[in-house]
Amino acid sequence: MIRIGNASGFYGDRLSAMREQLEGGELDVLTGDYLAELTMLILGRDRMRDSSLGYAKTFLRQMEDCLALALDKGVKIVTNAGGLNPEGLARELKAKTGAKIGYVTGDDLRSRYPEALTANAYLGAWEIARCLEQGAQVVVTGRVTDASLVVGPAAAHFGWARDDWDRLAGATVAGHVLECGTQATGGNYSFFTEIDATRPGFPIAEVDEDGSCLITKHDGTGGAVTVDTVTAQLLYEIGPPEYPGPDVTTHFDTIRLEEHPGGVRISGTRGSPPPDTLKVCLNAVGGFRNSTTFVLTGLDVEEKAALVRRQLHDAVGADGLTWTLARTDQPDAATEEQASALLHVTIKTPDPQRAKGFSRAAIELALASYPGFHVTAPPGDGTPFGVYRAAYVHRDEVDAEAVVL
Repeated sequence: MIRIGNASGFYGDRLSAMREQLEGGELDVLTGDYLAELTMLILGRDRMRDSSLGYAKTFLRQMEDCLALALDKGVKIVTNAGGLNPEGLARELKAKTGAKIGYVTGDDLRSRYPEALTANAYLGAWEIARCLEQGAQVVVTGRVTDASLVVGPAAAHFGWARDDWDRLAGATVAGHVLECGTQATGGNYSFFTEIDATRPGFPIAEVDEDGSCLITKHDGTGGAVTVDTVTAQLLYEIGPPEYPGPDVTTHFDTIRLEEHPGGVRISGTRGSPPPDTLKVCLNAVGGFRNSTTFVLTGLDVEEKAALVRRQLHDAVGADGLTWTLARTDQPDAATEEQASALLHVTIKTPDPQRAKGFSRAAIELALASYPGFHVTAPPGDGTPFGVYRAAYVHRDEVDAEAVVL
Protein backbone atom coordinates (compact mmCIF):
# COMPACT_ATOMS: atom_id res chain seq x y z
CA MET A 1 0.00 0.00 0.00
CA ILE A 2 1.15 3.56 -0.73
CA ARG A 3 -0.32 6.36 1.37
CA ILE A 4 -0.79 9.54 -0.68
CA GLY A 5 -2.08 12.78 0.81
CA ASN A 6 -3.19 16.08 -0.71
CA ALA A 7 -2.34 19.56 0.59
CA SER A 8 -3.79 21.87 -2.08
CA GLY A 9 -6.80 21.94 -4.38
CA PHE A 10 -6.10 25.29 -6.05
CA TYR A 11 -3.65 28.21 -6.14
CA GLY A 12 -4.68 30.03 -2.99
CA ASP A 13 -5.70 27.05 -0.87
CA ARG A 14 -4.90 26.80 2.87
CA LEU A 15 -1.24 27.74 3.25
CA SER A 16 -0.81 25.71 6.44
CA ALA A 17 -2.18 22.50 4.88
CA MET A 18 1.23 21.13 3.93
CA ARG A 19 2.51 21.30 7.49
CA GLU A 20 -0.80 19.95 8.82
CA GLN A 21 -0.55 16.93 6.55
CA LEU A 22 3.10 16.27 7.34
CA GLU A 23 2.64 16.57 11.11
CA GLY A 24 -0.77 14.88 11.29
CA GLY A 25 0.30 11.29 10.60
CA GLU A 26 2.15 8.92 8.29
CA LEU A 27 2.41 9.58 4.54
CA ASP A 28 4.55 8.26 1.70
CA VAL A 29 3.75 11.01 -0.80
CA LEU A 30 2.18 14.46 -0.44
CA THR A 31 0.61 16.01 -3.54
CA GLY A 32 -0.61 19.50 -4.31
CA ASP A 33 -2.84 20.69 -7.15
CA TYR A 34 -2.35 24.39 -7.94
CA LEU A 35 -3.55 24.68 -11.53
CA ALA A 36 -6.84 25.51 -13.20
CA GLU A 37 -7.59 27.16 -16.53
CA LEU A 38 -7.80 30.56 -14.79
CA THR A 39 -4.55 29.88 -12.94
CA MET A 40 -2.73 29.34 -16.22
CA LEU A 41 -3.88 32.81 -17.31
CA ILE A 42 -2.68 34.33 -14.01
CA LEU A 43 0.69 32.63 -14.38
CA GLY A 44 0.85 33.76 -18.01
CA ARG A 45 0.51 37.38 -16.91
CA ASP A 46 3.21 36.79 -14.27
CA ARG A 47 5.50 35.48 -16.97
CA MET A 48 4.80 38.53 -19.16
CA ARG A 49 6.10 40.75 -16.34
CA ASP A 50 9.06 38.52 -15.45
CA SER A 51 10.15 35.60 -17.64
CA SER A 52 11.67 33.84 -14.60
CA LEU A 53 8.20 33.46 -13.04
CA GLY A 54 5.19 31.46 -14.21
CA TYR A 55 4.97 29.07 -11.26
CA ALA A 56 2.96 29.04 -8.01
CA LYS A 57 4.99 31.22 -5.66
CA THR A 58 3.09 30.06 -2.57
CA PHE A 59 4.39 26.52 -3.10
CA LEU A 60 7.95 27.82 -2.89
CA ARG A 61 7.07 29.42 0.46
CA GLN A 62 5.57 26.14 1.67
CA MET A 63 8.70 24.27 0.64
CA GLU A 64 10.96 26.70 2.48
CA ASP A 65 8.87 26.02 5.58
CA CYS A 66 8.19 22.29 5.23
CA LEU A 67 10.67 20.51 2.97
CA ALA A 68 13.09 19.65 5.77
CA LEU A 69 10.20 18.14 7.71
CA ALA A 70 9.10 16.14 4.66
CA LEU A 71 12.59 14.80 4.06
CA ASP A 72 13.02 13.88 7.73
CA LYS A 73 9.79 11.86 7.54
CA GLY A 74 10.66 10.29 4.18
CA VAL A 75 7.72 11.92 2.41
CA LYS A 76 8.08 12.72 -1.28
CA ILE A 77 6.37 15.81 -2.74
CA VAL A 78 4.61 15.72 -6.12
CA THR A 79 2.92 18.85 -7.44
CA ASN A 80 1.89 20.70 -10.59
CA ALA A 81 2.94 24.02 -9.03
CA GLY A 82 5.51 24.41 -11.81
CA GLY A 83 2.73 25.85 -13.95
CA LEU A 84 4.29 27.47 -17.01
CA ASN A 85 7.84 27.21 -15.72
CA PRO A 86 8.50 23.87 -13.99
CA GLU A 87 12.22 24.07 -14.69
CA GLY A 88 12.43 27.52 -13.11
CA LEU A 89 10.66 26.32 -9.98
CA ALA A 90 12.80 23.18 -9.83
CA ARG A 91 16.01 25.19 -10.00
CA GLU A 92 14.76 27.61 -7.33
CA LEU A 93 14.01 24.65 -5.08
CA LYS A 94 17.39 23.11 -5.77
CA ALA A 95 19.17 26.36 -4.94
CA LYS A 96 17.21 26.93 -1.72
CA THR A 97 17.03 23.38 -0.36
CA GLY A 98 19.66 21.19 -1.97
CA ALA A 99 17.15 18.35 -2.27
CA LYS A 100 17.00 16.04 -5.27
CA ILE A 101 14.46 17.74 -7.52
CA GLY A 102 12.76 16.33 -10.59
CA TYR A 103 10.60 18.18 -13.06
CA VAL A 104 8.41 17.36 -16.04
CA THR A 105 8.48 19.42 -19.19
CA GLY A 106 7.11 19.24 -22.73
CA ASP A 107 3.56 20.48 -22.18
CA ASP A 108 4.22 24.01 -23.53
CA LEU A 109 2.85 24.20 -27.09
CA ARG A 110 2.96 27.95 -27.70
CA SER A 111 4.96 27.42 -30.87
CA ARG A 112 1.87 25.69 -32.34
CA TYR A 113 -0.53 28.38 -31.12
CA PRO A 114 1.27 31.73 -31.48
CA GLU A 115 -1.95 33.67 -30.86
CA ALA A 116 -2.26 32.24 -27.34
CA LEU A 117 -0.81 33.63 -24.13
CA THR A 118 -0.58 30.07 -22.79
CA ALA A 119 -0.92 26.74 -24.63
CA ASN A 120 -0.33 23.63 -22.56
CA ALA A 121 -1.10 19.98 -23.22
CA TYR A 122 -2.42 17.87 -20.36
CA LEU A 123 0.37 15.36 -19.75
CA GLY A 124 0.01 12.13 -17.77
CA ALA A 125 1.67 10.18 -15.01
CA TRP A 126 4.65 8.42 -16.58
CA GLU A 127 7.16 11.27 -16.48
CA ILE A 128 6.29 11.78 -12.78
CA ALA A 129 6.92 8.07 -12.22
CA ARG A 130 10.24 8.26 -14.04
CA CYS A 131 11.43 11.15 -11.82
CA LEU A 132 10.52 9.19 -8.70
CA GLU A 133 12.22 6.05 -10.00
CA GLN A 134 15.39 8.12 -10.44
CA GLY A 135 15.28 9.12 -6.78
CA ALA A 136 13.66 12.55 -6.91
CA GLN A 137 12.49 13.74 -3.50
CA VAL A 138 10.36 16.50 -5.02
CA VAL A 139 8.71 16.38 -8.46
CA VAL A 140 7.25 19.53 -10.00
CA THR A 141 5.28 19.51 -13.22
CA GLY A 142 3.55 21.92 -15.52
CA ARG A 143 0.12 21.12 -16.93
CA VAL A 144 -0.67 17.49 -16.13
CA THR A 145 -4.10 16.07 -15.43
CA ASP A 146 -4.89 16.53 -11.76
CA ALA A 147 -5.24 12.80 -11.11
CA SER A 148 -1.77 12.13 -12.56
CA LEU A 149 -0.24 13.51 -9.36
CA VAL A 150 -1.53 10.34 -7.66
CA VAL A 151 -1.25 7.92 -10.59
CA GLY A 152 2.46 8.67 -11.10
CA PRO A 153 3.59 7.83 -7.55
CA ALA A 154 1.38 4.72 -7.46
CA ALA A 155 2.71 3.47 -10.80
CA ALA A 156 6.31 4.02 -9.67
CA HIS A 157 5.69 2.36 -6.29
CA PHE A 158 4.06 -0.79 -7.68
CA GLY A 159 5.91 -0.99 -11.01
CA TRP A 160 2.73 -0.94 -13.06
CA ALA A 161 2.89 -1.32 -16.82
CA ARG A 162 1.45 1.24 -19.21
CA ASP A 163 -1.36 -1.17 -20.13
CA ASP A 164 -2.43 -2.04 -16.57
CA TRP A 165 -5.69 -0.34 -17.41
CA ASP A 166 -7.71 -1.36 -14.36
CA ARG A 167 -4.94 -0.43 -11.91
CA LEU A 168 -4.35 2.90 -13.63
CA ALA A 169 -8.09 3.59 -13.64
CA GLY A 170 -8.33 2.84 -9.93
CA ALA A 171 -5.48 5.24 -9.18
CA THR A 172 -7.11 7.84 -11.43
CA VAL A 173 -10.25 7.62 -9.30
CA ALA A 174 -8.15 8.05 -6.15
CA GLY A 175 -6.48 11.07 -7.74
CA HIS A 176 -9.81 12.54 -8.78
CA VAL A 177 -11.07 12.29 -5.20
CA LEU A 178 -7.93 13.96 -3.83
CA GLU A 179 -7.44 16.66 -6.45
CA CYS A 180 -9.80 19.27 -4.94
CA GLY A 181 -8.50 18.92 -1.40
CA THR A 182 -11.15 19.28 1.28
CA GLN A 183 -13.98 19.12 -1.24
CA ALA A 184 -13.77 15.34 -0.60
CA THR A 185 -13.97 15.70 3.19
CA GLY A 186 -16.96 17.99 3.59
CA GLY A 187 -15.98 21.23 1.88
CA ASN A 188 -18.74 22.67 -0.36
CA TYR A 189 -20.87 19.68 0.66
CA SER A 190 -24.63 20.04 0.16
CA PHE A 191 -25.43 18.38 3.49
CA PHE A 192 -22.85 20.36 5.47
CA THR A 193 -25.27 20.72 8.41
CA GLU A 194 -24.90 16.98 9.07
CA ILE A 195 -21.12 17.10 9.65
CA ASP A 196 -18.50 19.33 11.25
CA ALA A 197 -17.63 21.45 8.22
CA THR A 198 -15.83 24.22 10.14
CA ARG A 199 -12.30 23.22 9.12
CA PRO A 200 -12.23 20.02 7.07
CA GLY A 201 -9.05 17.99 7.07
CA PHE A 202 -7.31 17.26 3.78
CA PRO A 203 -7.87 13.83 2.19
CA ILE A 204 -5.57 10.83 1.92
CA ALA A 205 -5.76 7.83 -0.41
CA GLU A 206 -4.25 4.51 0.68
CA VAL A 207 -3.75 2.91 -2.74
CA ASP A 208 -3.30 -0.86 -3.05
CA GLU A 209 -1.42 -2.77 -5.74
CA ASP A 210 -4.63 -3.59 -7.63
CA GLY A 211 -5.57 0.11 -7.87
CA SER A 212 -8.27 -0.01 -5.21
CA CYS A 213 -7.97 2.47 -2.37
CA LEU A 214 -9.20 3.65 0.99
CA ILE A 215 -10.08 7.35 1.17
CA THR A 216 -9.38 8.68 4.64
CA LYS A 217 -7.89 11.65 6.52
CA HIS A 218 -5.69 12.18 9.56
CA ASP A 219 -7.24 11.43 12.93
CA GLY A 220 -8.50 14.48 14.77
CA THR A 221 -9.08 16.64 11.69
CA GLY A 222 -12.45 18.17 10.86
CA GLY A 223 -14.91 17.32 8.16
CA ALA A 224 -15.93 13.79 7.29
CA VAL A 225 -15.11 11.00 4.85
CA THR A 226 -18.36 9.23 3.94
CA VAL A 227 -19.76 7.59 0.84
CA ASP A 228 -21.74 10.80 0.26
CA THR A 229 -18.81 13.24 0.59
CA VAL A 230 -16.65 11.05 -1.66
CA THR A 231 -19.47 10.66 -4.20
CA ALA A 232 -19.93 14.43 -4.30
CA GLN A 233 -16.29 14.86 -5.31
CA LEU A 234 -16.30 11.84 -7.65
CA LEU A 235 -19.07 13.43 -9.71
CA TYR A 236 -17.35 16.83 -9.79
CA GLU A 237 -16.65 17.88 -13.41
CA ILE A 238 -17.72 14.46 -14.71
CA GLY A 239 -19.90 14.06 -17.80
CA PRO A 240 -20.21 10.64 -19.46
CA PRO A 241 -19.05 7.70 -17.33
CA GLU A 242 -16.17 7.07 -19.77
CA TYR A 243 -13.63 9.55 -18.39
CA PRO A 244 -10.75 9.98 -20.86
CA GLY A 245 -7.27 10.88 -19.67
CA PRO A 246 -3.73 10.73 -21.04
CA ASP A 247 -2.95 7.47 -19.20
CA VAL A 248 -6.24 5.56 -19.26
CA THR A 249 -9.96 5.86 -19.92
CA THR A 250 -11.65 5.35 -16.56
CA HIS A 251 -15.15 3.90 -16.46
CA PHE A 252 -16.88 5.66 -13.60
CA ASP A 253 -19.93 3.41 -13.84
CA THR A 254 -17.81 0.50 -12.53
CA ILE A 255 -16.76 2.21 -9.29
CA ARG A 256 -17.89 0.57 -6.04
CA LEU A 257 -17.98 2.58 -2.80
CA GLU A 258 -18.28 1.07 0.66
CA GLU A 259 -18.21 2.59 4.12
CA HIS A 260 -15.13 1.28 5.89
CA PRO A 261 -13.60 1.81 9.33
CA GLY A 262 -11.62 5.02 8.94
CA GLY A 263 -13.04 6.06 5.58
CA VAL A 264 -14.49 4.88 2.28
CA ARG A 265 -13.26 1.90 0.26
CA ILE A 266 -13.19 2.35 -3.55
CA SER A 267 -12.83 -0.78 -5.70
CA GLY A 268 -13.92 -2.44 -8.91
CA THR A 269 -12.88 0.37 -11.24
CA ARG A 270 -12.30 -0.73 -14.81
CA GLY A 271 -10.09 0.98 -17.34
CA SER A 272 -9.46 0.86 -21.07
CA PRO A 273 -6.89 2.47 -23.39
CA PRO A 274 -6.74 6.28 -23.48
CA PRO A 275 -7.65 8.31 -26.58
CA ASP A 276 -5.02 9.06 -29.19
CA THR A 277 -5.26 12.79 -28.51
CA LEU A 278 -4.25 15.03 -25.64
CA LYS A 279 -6.30 18.01 -24.53
CA VAL A 280 -4.64 21.44 -24.75
CA CYS A 281 -5.50 24.38 -22.49
CA LEU A 282 -5.38 27.63 -24.49
CA ASN A 283 -5.64 31.07 -22.91
CA ALA A 284 -5.60 34.37 -24.76
CA VAL A 285 -6.16 37.97 -23.67
CA GLY A 286 -9.68 38.85 -24.78
CA GLY A 287 -9.68 42.56 -23.99
CA PHE A 288 -10.36 44.72 -20.95
CA ARG A 289 -13.09 44.60 -18.33
CA ASN A 290 -14.46 47.10 -15.83
CA SER A 291 -17.51 47.14 -13.62
CA THR A 292 -19.45 49.04 -11.01
CA THR A 293 -22.56 48.53 -8.89
CA PHE A 294 -25.20 51.25 -8.43
CA VAL A 295 -27.31 51.14 -5.26
CA LEU A 296 -30.99 51.95 -5.88
CA THR A 297 -32.83 52.75 -2.65
CA GLY A 298 -36.52 53.26 -2.00
CA LEU A 299 -39.26 53.70 -4.58
CA ASP A 300 -39.23 53.40 -8.39
CA VAL A 301 -36.36 50.92 -8.56
CA GLU A 302 -37.09 49.83 -12.15
CA GLU A 303 -37.33 53.45 -13.34
CA LYS A 304 -34.08 54.38 -11.58
CA ALA A 305 -32.33 51.44 -13.25
CA ALA A 306 -33.69 52.46 -16.65
CA LEU A 307 -32.41 56.02 -16.16
CA VAL A 308 -28.87 54.86 -15.35
CA ARG A 309 -28.87 52.55 -18.36
CA ARG A 310 -29.84 55.38 -20.71
CA GLN A 311 -27.26 57.73 -19.22
CA LEU A 312 -24.37 55.27 -19.39
CA HIS A 313 -25.33 54.13 -22.89
CA ASP A 314 -25.27 57.76 -24.02
CA ALA A 315 -21.86 58.29 -22.40
CA VAL A 316 -19.90 55.21 -23.51
CA GLY A 317 -22.17 53.31 -25.91
CA ALA A 318 -24.11 50.12 -25.31
CA ASP A 319 -21.63 47.78 -27.02
CA GLY A 320 -20.03 45.38 -24.52
CA LEU A 321 -22.19 46.42 -21.56
CA THR A 322 -24.07 43.81 -19.54
CA TRP A 323 -26.56 44.73 -16.84
CA THR A 324 -27.97 42.75 -13.91
CA LEU A 325 -30.61 44.13 -11.55
CA ALA A 326 -30.62 42.22 -8.25
CA ARG A 327 -33.87 42.96 -6.43
CA THR A 328 -32.45 42.66 -2.93
CA ASP A 329 -34.87 45.35 -1.69
CA GLN A 330 -37.72 44.43 0.67
CA PRO A 331 -41.11 46.14 1.06
CA ASP A 332 -41.63 48.19 4.22
CA ALA A 333 -37.92 47.77 4.99
CA ALA A 334 -36.64 48.59 8.46
CA THR A 335 -33.26 49.89 7.23
CA GLU A 336 -31.87 51.65 4.18
CA GLU A 337 -29.86 48.56 3.28
CA GLN A 338 -32.96 46.37 3.29
CA ALA A 339 -34.68 48.93 1.05
CA SER A 340 -31.93 48.82 -1.59
CA ALA A 341 -31.53 46.96 -4.88
CA LEU A 342 -28.21 46.47 -6.69
CA LEU A 343 -27.69 47.33 -10.35
CA HIS A 344 -24.49 45.67 -11.63
CA VAL A 345 -22.94 46.78 -14.91
CA THR A 346 -19.85 45.34 -16.60
CA ILE A 347 -18.07 46.44 -19.74
CA LYS A 348 -15.88 44.20 -21.89
CA THR A 349 -14.04 45.92 -24.71
CA PRO A 350 -10.83 45.55 -26.74
CA ASP A 351 -10.13 49.27 -26.10
CA PRO A 352 -8.37 49.94 -22.76
CA GLN A 353 -9.22 53.65 -22.99
CA ARG A 354 -12.93 52.86 -23.28
CA ALA A 355 -12.69 50.56 -20.24
CA LYS A 356 -11.04 53.40 -18.30
CA GLY A 357 -13.54 55.99 -19.60
CA PHE A 358 -16.37 53.80 -18.32
CA SER A 359 -15.28 54.62 -14.75
CA ARG A 360 -15.28 58.33 -15.37
CA ALA A 361 -18.67 58.23 -17.06
CA ALA A 362 -20.22 56.30 -14.17
CA ILE A 363 -18.95 58.67 -11.50
CA GLU A 364 -19.89 61.78 -13.49
CA LEU A 365 -23.53 60.75 -12.94
CA ALA A 366 -23.25 61.27 -9.17
CA LEU A 367 -25.19 64.57 -9.11
CA ALA A 368 -27.09 64.10 -12.34
CA SER A 369 -28.95 60.82 -12.04
CA TYR A 370 -31.52 59.15 -9.79
CA PRO A 371 -32.26 60.38 -6.24
CA GLY A 372 -30.02 58.77 -3.62
CA PHE A 373 -27.29 57.97 -6.17
CA HIS A 374 -24.35 56.01 -4.80
CA VAL A 375 -22.17 53.06 -5.76
CA THR A 376 -20.76 50.24 -3.65
CA ALA A 377 -17.17 51.24 -4.51
CA PRO A 378 -15.60 53.56 -7.07
CA PRO A 379 -14.77 51.72 -10.31
CA GLY A 380 -11.14 51.40 -11.33
CA ASP A 381 -9.25 51.65 -14.60
CA GLY A 382 -10.19 48.19 -15.86
CA THR A 383 -8.18 44.99 -16.10
CA PRO A 384 -7.42 42.52 -18.88
CA PHE A 385 -9.61 39.44 -19.12
CA GLY A 386 -8.79 36.07 -20.58
CA VAL A 387 -10.58 33.77 -23.00
CA TYR A 388 -10.17 30.01 -22.58
CA ARG A 389 -10.69 27.34 -25.20
CA ALA A 390 -9.68 23.71 -25.56
CA ALA A 391 -7.81 22.13 -28.47
CA TYR A 392 -6.58 18.60 -29.14
CA VAL A 393 -3.31 17.25 -30.53
CA HIS A 394 -2.16 13.73 -31.27
CA ARG A 395 -0.13 12.38 -28.37
CA ASP A 396 2.80 11.59 -30.70
CA GLU A 397 3.17 15.32 -31.34
CA VAL A 398 3.93 16.04 -27.67
CA ASP A 399 7.42 15.28 -26.38
CA ALA A 400 7.15 15.00 -22.60
CA GLU A 401 10.42 14.71 -20.67
CA ALA A 402 11.40 13.81 -17.12
CA VAL A 403 14.47 15.62 -15.74
CA VAL A 404 16.17 15.11 -12.39
CA LEU A 405 18.60 17.82 -11.31
